[in-house]
Formats: sequence, structure tokens, C-alpha cells
Amino acid sequence: MRAMQISSEHPLLLRIVDDLAERGWSQQNIFLPADLTRALAAECRKREAEGELAPAGVGRGPFSEVREGIRGDHIQWIDPGQAEASDRYLNLMDSLREALNRGLFLGLEDFECHFALYPPGAFYRKHVDRFRDDDRRMVSAVIYLNDGWLPEDGGQLRMYLEGDRVHDVQPTGGCLVVFLSGEVPHEVLPAQRERLSLTGWFRRRGNEPF
Repeated sequence: MRAMQISSEHPLLLRIVDDLAERGWSQQNIFLPADLTRALAAECRKREAEGELAPAGVGRGPFSEVREGIRGDHIQWIDPGQAEASDRYLNLMDSLREALNRGLFLGLEDFECHFALYPPGAFYRKHVDRFRDDDRRMVSAVIYLNDGWLPEDGGQLRMYLEGDRVHDVQPTGGCLVVFLSGEVPHEVLPAQRERLSLTGWFRRRGNEPF
């Protein structure tokens, strides 16, 4: 199948824009078609089998270090042209970027993302996605790639919302969660089985000189 592109005015994308404007986050339980979810999961497992996923670090650039007491996922960043499935997903995210810019005037220039595989028992402690010294990340987007996930499997994304509210997201295949990177603290709870996702960030131009 050819790379997927949809209109930035698609009702599903506009629903995400409205959710972000109203409450700062959006959950779409059925965002990806099943065939693309399966293809992305297969691509993630293929990269893991080939040893391409590495333990994720905490921090940025030369200050990044692996600290399994904080996060235990294994990741690999995605670039265009690596695989048909990931190219289809990147095209979808570019449509969402255009919708976010049109509806919220965020000035988003690009999207970066990586596969994330959490081995059984792995977790990610409570954090926010925007670095203290880098304000480019504006909107976070996580798509889940897990088949037949049950509540007892754990691995929920727990978001800490205004008013001391907590919202848990089951990491079910095809579900997309989008939230404002600097405003929604969150964590990944330990899972009883391997947990797959694609995690990414829409970025604006930063304050750093190029």
C-alpha cells in the first residue's frame, strides 16, 4: 500500500485539535487501521530481533544516561525511507501537524519519533516531555501497537491532569494519545508483557541558534 496521507481537515484530526484546545490532551481509541498497526508492530519486533533497539537514556544530548530506575524502555529513532509502514505513519503525523498549526497556531515545524519496547516489568517514572533547556517540543503523540491487550496486563499511560485528576490509557493497538508536552505530567506503569509503541513529538523552532 502506498504511503498514507489524509486531509488536515479530516474530522478525526479536527477532533484532536478541539480536545487539545479545550483540555490539553486527546485520546482516540481507533486511530490507525489494523493493517498499519500490525505492520508497525512487526517492524518494531524486527528491529528488536536485529539488535537495533537500545536502552533509552534520561536527559538530552551528551548528558543523557541510562537509568533503569527511572525508565526501562528500549528505543530506536525513525527516519523517512526506512520502512513502508513507518513512512505511512509519518505521513499521517504530518497531516496532524498541519491540522494543529491551522487550528492552534503552534508553529510546528517537524515531528520526531521512535519505537519504544518495554520488556515485562519495565516502566517510566512520572515526568514531562519538554526539556528544561529546550522548548521545542510542543505536542506529544503516542500510538500503541499491542494486540489483544487486557487491563490486567498493566502498562497503562497515567496522565496527571488539572484538579488532581488522573487518567489512565490502556496501551491497546491503534489507540493514539496526544497531549501538550510541557503541561501534562505522565508515567508508564509496569506491564506484565512486552509493550510496544511509537512515541513522538511535534516541535516548533527553538531558541537555539543553528
